[in-house]
Amino acid sequence: MPFTLQPDANGILPDRMIAAMADAGLILPAYPFVESQIQPASLDLRLGDVAYRVRASFLPGPGATVAERIDDLKLHEIDLTDGAVLETNCVYIVPLLESLALPPQIVAAANPKSSTGRLDVFTRVIADGTRRFDMIGAGYHGPLYAEISPKTFPVLLREGSRLSQVRFRSGDAVLTSDELEALHDRERLVDCDDADLINGVALSVDLSGNNTSGFVGYRAKRHTGVIDIDRRGGYQVDEFWEAIAARPDGSLILDPGEFYILASKEAVQIPPDYAAEMVPFDPLVGEFRVHYAGFFDPGFGYAGAGGKGSRAVLEVRSREVPFILEHGQIVGRLVYEKMLARPQAMYGQRIGSNYQAQGLKLSKHFRV
Repeated sequence: MPFTLQPDANGILPDRMIAAMADAGLILPAYPFVESQIQPASLDLRLGDVAYRVRASFLPGPGATVAERIDDLKLHEIDLTDGAVLETNCVYIVPLLESLALPPQIVAAANPKSSTGRLDVFTRVIADGTRRFDMIGAGYHGPLYAEISPKTFPVLLREGSRLSQVRFRSGDAVLTSDELEALHDRERLVDCDDADLINGVALSVDLSGNNTSGFVGYRAKRHTGVIDIDRRGGYQVDEFWEAIAARPDGSLILDPGEFYILASKEAVQIPPDYAAEMVPFDPLVGEFRVHYAGFFDPGFGYAGAGGKGSRAVLEVRSREVPFILEHGQIVGRLVYEKMLARPQAMYGQRIGSNYQAQGLKLSKHFRV
């Protein structure tokens, strides 16, 4: 079936257009899509049947393929057909079951799924000939690969496991400052009267403990058991996480190399005709990394989709030195983009969304 867009189309492709891309042969799955694989504004990507343990992370660069680089760098192969454990701080490359044949008008961008980021599984998508992770250029024809490096917990993966998601975009979809202000006036994107809307909606960290019975987040434990990435509600929280109590001064010292789950002070919502992505507040503030999983789907936190505003869960990792976070400190911005059309199903409707109307919440793998 042919797939066409208007020449001046600017926006993120919704679920039904993603399905139409597959029908037109622009997305090429090795097996038919499974239930809920197509999300309101993205497509979940599935792991193939083999993982390659490699010496180091890499980008292929122009004129080179990922397969060629794997041949140069691989240490051994791991069969994922019946599942296998990927160890912490090792780098693995896994061919994905989806490949692309993009037209000249469409680009793609990948990000870890929310549950992947909340387990501190560092994952990025690589394509042949690319100079950047998670970015697939217009007109790309070829396979996709996931780079996977569990940082805190060893994880059990198998063929078909979904760690990453991809968005498809035509033109420039980002809202201008005036458009963002007008949208906030109509929809109240965050639940504060003095919202900072410069270069996106500013999000700050909640270290008060007022919304969470006196604690502000979780610190991951070391030397834990294995987590099955596909097992929902299968693990006790206290076997993997240490709760962090609020301090009287509203601060938290991030220890180097430790992984934290925190929450935003603001409750946010994404209206049905928009999508958003979390970006760093300031790339020059390099002492800590916030939010591995950056995509927010249409309907996230939206009252019409069961939301009433949802707090953004922040996956935080300090770098080389201890770093003090303060209550209300801005840690990221939500950049809003237009959808080409409203999705058939918004976040929280009929697609098994795990984090609608969330506060401070761990991934779906843990019993709370």
